[in-house]
Amino acid sequence: MKFAFTTCVQLGRSVIEKIYEMGGGFEFLVTLKDNIAKNKSGRVYIDDVAEKYNIPLIKVENINEQEVIEAIKEYRIDWMFIIGWSQIAKKELLYAPKKGCIGMHPTLLPEGRGRASIPWAILKELDKTGVTMFRLDEGVDTGDILGQVEIMLDQAVDATELYNRVINAHICLIEEYWEDLVNNTITLMPQDNSKATEWPGRNPKDGRLKPEMTVKEAERLVRAVTHPYPGAFYISGSKKITIWSARISKKPLEEATDSFLCSDGYLIPLDWEIEDEDD
Repeated sequence: MKFAFTTCVQLGRSVIEKIYEMGGGFEFLVTLKDNIAKNKSGRVYIDDVAEKYNIPLIKVENINEQEVIEAIKEYRIDWMFIIGWSQIAKKELLYAPKKGCIGMHPTLLPEGRGRASIPWAILKELDKTGVTMFRLDEGVDTGDILGQVEIMLDQAVDATELYNRVINAHICLIEEYWEDLVNNTITLMPQDNSKATEWPGRNPKDGRLKPEMTVKEAERLVRAVTHPYPGAFYISGSKKITIWSARISKKPLEEATDSFLCSDGYLIPLDWEIEDEDD
């Protein structure tokens, strides 16, 4: 079997490194051009990985570029991994590899199709989430499932910790199913569309804290959009205060001059930064 890999985030890089650690490898890698999405949440570069393992690295603006499709055909790729990539793979790319394209989505599909899986899992106060490995099709997160790993959640988890758990779940899936992929012994299971839910995308403005929020709602938002995401914030005069972690209090603290007043208490920043609103 011949494999290729597309990524521009740490989730994908971790999987690449794990596969090489297990003795596997790739014919080539694909990533974004250096000047694209420099500020994208979780964006990483994989030039050093390509150099370390002496593999060709293709840099693109869009995954569907003809250069990628031609490389798949030239190298006679069986499976193309596309992990941590926000662009939708079109039909020509999906069917260019002999076996297809493999994605991983940080929910237990068919629940949570769509975007912003880690923040939504926290905002929705789920008891568990997970990661699904699946074969990509022309829908959004609708393809047949290869395997899943569950991640149990509590009411204190934040996006940083959950992101790391998701990375570990990606690695667990690769450890479990890599040999099946290599030996062409995988079993694919169709998703139950009757149980499907879709989660919308989010943008940095969705992290704005509002006075009408309860302190629990505000603290939950802080946890949901902390690193590697843009953070929860509020505007005070000409300043933007971004809160990376916080605790709840019924009263403001004198030393916490930037405490945020909610409808039923105060959000006390533990880690925060202040910048001019126009920055």
